[in-house]
Amino acid sequence: MGHGQGRATVIGSIAIVIWATLALLTAQTGQVPPFLLVGLSFTLAFAIGFGFCLSEPSGGGSLTARVLSQIRLPFPVWVLGVGGLFGYHFFYFAALRNAPPVEASLIAYLWPLLIVLFSTFLPGERLRWWHVIGTVAGLFGTAVLVTGGDISFKTEFALGYAAAVVCALTWSGYSVLSRTVRHIPSTAVGAFCGVTAVLSFAAHFAFETTVWPDGAGEWLAVLGLGLGPVGAAFYLWDHGVKQGDIRVLGAASYGAPLLSTILLIAVGLAEATWQVGLASLLITGGALLAARDLLRSGRTEGIPPRDGPAGAG
Repeated sequence: MGHGQGRATVIGSIAIVIWATLALLTAQTGQVPPFLLVGLSFTLAFAIGFGFCLSEPSGGGSLTARVLSQIRLPFPVWVLGVGGLFGYHFFYFAALRNAPPVEASLIAYLWPLLIVLFSTFLPGERLRWWHVIGTVAGLFGTAVLVTGGDISFKTEFALGYAAAVVCALTWSGYSVLSRTVRHIPSTAVGAFCGVTAVLSFAAHFAFETTVWPDGAGEWLAVLGLGLGPVGAAFYLWDHGVKQGDIRVLGAASYGAPLLSTILLIAVGLAEATWQVGLASLLITGGALLAARDLLRSGRTEGIPPRDGPAGAG
């Protein structure tokens, strides 16, 4: 793995760490309905992208030219970007409305495994056994963490389960296909966030009753979501899946629910249990196994090659 790819993988992993704050920040937003919360958050995420345009050197042209460069994208790229960001959230909320949250969340969290499997269709990518085993270990760890060892699928929730499957396919497909448009700069994510915000507000007014954040604390939580897990994280993830090791990022993504649980325990909103300990071993061990190539390259970086054939001298 080259230095540039390793650096991009680390950048993408930062998004996973930021996503770990999603549950805590969401819990602080009170009774704000999901689509309204997504709309507000993505509006802030769009503002981040606009800020990128303002911060570009003057050599990049006028502000108008810089903004237009972010929206003059091929139609398939728009479909991919908006479909990934809005589609994931739409089907996730549909799953939660039509199935128990434990089962729906677990099915939706198949997306890291699907990323690893789908990566085999990308040019130049090769799936090795340690990528698969590491990711499956992460999936089992997440299953233990989310279900607490108790899970029951029932046929009456088939619609919700199906929505969760589509949710997982949407995000994994978006992440892997982003690799095919790596020439599109990650700042374009801001435009996708803007359209996603508009669609989320439309979904809110169509399906939900408006409840605005109450008080400074809830508004600060919304601000935190828009700047972090529903903002900057998407830019970092885009760079990571385009330029980094997507197989390692897929396996490492199972760290988000684990870190989220640990954070909730730290602030007293969840309890430390044996399930958390077992999940920690499975997810951390799986991520380290999947990152075998990255860790090896880190250890050998800077070591000069020997003269002559291996083992000579």
